[in-house]
Amino acid sequence: HADPDDCSLQFDPVGRNKFDTKSCDIAKSLLSRAGVSYKNVEMAPGSTAEIHIGEKIIAAPEPRVVSGDAKTAAIAAFGAEVHTALADVGYPDEADPAKINKPLVVFIIALFVAIQTMSYGPLAATLVELFPARIRYTSMSLPYHIGNGWFGGFLPTTAFAIVAATGNIYAGLWYPIIIIVGSVLVVTLFLPETKGRMVEHEA
Repeated sequence: HADPDDCSLQFDPVGRNKFDTKSCDIAKSLLSRAGVSYKNVEMAPGSTAEIHIGEKIIAAPEPRVVSGDAKTAAIAAFGAEVHTALADVGYPDEADPAKINKPLVVFIIALFVAIQTMSYGPLAATLVELFPARIRYTSMSLPYHIGNGWFGGFLPTTAFAIVAATGNIYAGLWYPIIIIVGSVLVVTLFLPETKGRMVEHEA
């Protein structure tokens, strides 16, 4: 529960913002980092953010009132109180290893490895066939670093911002899904056929 104007878009690509200057940001950041889904409920302008867990209501620290070491201590106490309240309603601090389906986990990891192999295997040959030797290094380096460095590098930051904004811990998955769908469309529409293309000349 918070004043919407007190909530920031928690997008921090350089990792320097602690989002501890507004009560709403403090509450959302705590829940998002704890992997807890929540519902955004609008409060009156100027209200201090609150977290409702069952029948318990926990007010977030108000940075306009406390600062410095007092603010740090208040945020720590707020976090401890929220974690205790979550534990009281049966929300675990961590997964129970005894309840993990280990064969299924191994299968899922192996499936991801197989999918990545199907992607990276033909990728090298395709890039070689697409570009002449004189620009081949640049043509392979540029898309790789844009895809992995920029789109991949922004994944944690963007996914966290989406989760904090929506309150759904799975909403961040939409970022890679959109990138994948866009990539499939680009490849389907614009990737030329390279079968039989000579790669030994055009140096």
